[in-house]
Amino acid sequence: MRYLKDFLSQEDFTKTLIYPYLKCTEQEAAILRYLVLAALDGESEERVLDILGAIFGKPTDVKKLRLDNLKDWGKQEYINKIERTEHLGAIKSLLDSGWINAVDFSFLRDREVGRDMALLELLPLEVSLSSSFLRLLEDGSVQQEVPVNTPYTDHLEYLTDQFLRIGLLASLRHKKSAKIASQIRSVEERIQARLERSKSEIPAHKLLKDHHLNTKEEIIFFALLKEEYYGGDGYYRDMNNLIDLVSHNEYEKIQNRALLDEKSTLVEKGLLDYGEMLNPFGGIMRTFFIPEELLRKLINTPKKRRGNKQNLATELLEQDIFELLTPSASFDEVILPSATRATLESILQQVDSSVVARLKEWGIVDKHKGVQAKILFYGAAGTGKTLSAQAIAKALKKQILHFDCSKILSMYVGESEKNVRKIFDTYKDIAQKSKNPPILLLDEADQFLSTRIHSNSGAEKMHNQMQNIFLEQIERFSGVLIATTNLVESFDKAFSRRFDYKIEFKRPDFAMRVALWEKFLPKTAPYARGINAKALASTLASYDLSGAQIALVVKNTAYKIATQAKPIFKEEDFIQMIIREQKGDFDEQKSVGFNTH
Repeated sequence: MRYLKDFLSQEDFTKTLIYPYLKCTEQEAAILRYLVLAALDGESEERVLDILGAIFGKPTDVKKLRLDNLKDWGKQEYINKIERTEHLGAIKSLLDSGWINAVDFSFLRDREVGRDMALLELLPLEVSLSSSFLRLLEDGSVQQEVPVNTPYTDHLEYLTDQFLRIGLLASLRHKKSAKIASQIRSVEERIQARLERSKSEIPAHKLLKDHHLNTKEEIIFFALLKEEYYGGDGYYRDMNNLIDLVSHNEYEKIQNRALLDEKSTLVEKGLLDYGEMLNPFGGIMRTFFIPEELLRKLINTPKKRRGNKQNLATELLEQDIFELLTPSASFDEVILPSATRATLESILQQVDSSVVARLKEWGIVDKHKGVQAKILFYGAAGTGKTLSAQAIAKALKKQILHFDCSKILSMYVGESEKNVRKIFDTYKDIAQKSKNPPILLLDEADQFLSTRIHSNSGAEKMHNQMQNIFLEQIERFSGVLIATTNLVESFDKAFSRRFDYKIEFKRPDFAMRVALWEKFLPKTAPYARGINAKALASTLASYDLSGAQIALVVKNTAYKIATQAKPIFKEEDFIQMIIREQKGDFDEQKSVGFNTH
């Protein structure tokens, strides 16, 4: 133990062998020597107040003083104690340098987010020598963890430093350490110094400046960028883990959720995006990612990332089953019966992070598995089922993989059973490769959901087998699935039990028809006297039009009126178009709802 003996025997600490590494003051060296001697006596932890008393003055045991003799204690004793507190700066410096650790780590919580500690807060702490200092005493060297502050030569060097910063912050959350806190400050100072010396512009740093991100927003952004770059396990895609990284108590966690809401700088400026998954209880789990286009700008030559997530458009190029729908209509634009709207909104409004966190804690919700929601929309054609599915997707910031189930027999003649599985297998493969798994929309699923027929005919046996496979796949499905059907009476109860939510879509009543006519009638078109939404809803009530039918009638009537020399919308024009469409069978119109632009 050459370095240990040398450190304790040299009167002038600047002449010790380890002094070039210590870079401390005489006061700090005295504290370290005291702690080394205490450790040799078997005392690994010492109270700061006792250390100061032992080194810089004899401590007074206040507890032994009688209360009535306090006045006789003497001003000099107070002066001595106050003088000892002047050495608290040495304690703080040793904590910052990482040569000593605080045994009670709770005081570091504020320092994690940059708040300077009041020196008097150190008095009740117990401290011990750090492993770094003990290793220095043993072998006379320390590992240089922070390189010199040279200019950045490329953007990857800058990202490496930022990723190191994130890693240290994560370590500090799991193990409170003055050394780690000191390393974080060193890395942050080093990043700033290297940026000041750099001549070329770093894309990621320019992004921070252009959007005026604060420290917490920077940390969240680089945590996600690190996740994307190294192809991590998704830990920092989770909202709660991101919030935890920039929070040091429960109150701040609540406050900092605003950093990731829809109106936050990070989301509004498109620096990150998120996906949401409904759980069976109506709650929503949210995961974040950096948009692919932005990612390409920031990481020009990325390392190969394991499990790299692709965008849906890329994945869909490799299959011919699904149609990709990017929803544009919100619930504000969908006209529905009040009861139906209330049911749909209740699914989306039960967003309570504390409930989700509690369910995870109880083990009801798997922390590592996406939650499920299987929803059935049933009712007459043209009542807004498909459009409502798109509104749900928009609310969840998801795209839709749309499959028209009415085509399955014609598409896969002789292989219907096999290709029912193919639908679900293909969706699963796409969802696993996607950053934000899409909603699976099975439109016109009547033949899958109808009551099975017990018959010996080959066709009916094949149909029943196809339904059985469909039932099996619904049972095993993981994700968000919405199925639509016009069936009501012939719905098989075995399928009903497999859906978490079953929502009926009814034909519009008078109030809804007024709203629908108002929505679709062109605002700037000329109308005959007395023609308005309320009048049309009343006089044309006997035709029992659905929302999709009203939209189609208005559109086709407009085409007819626009060709006239004196274009004026009259009631008879609408009636003619209704009769014409009825002859062609309204319900054969493949409308996706009744929202038009």
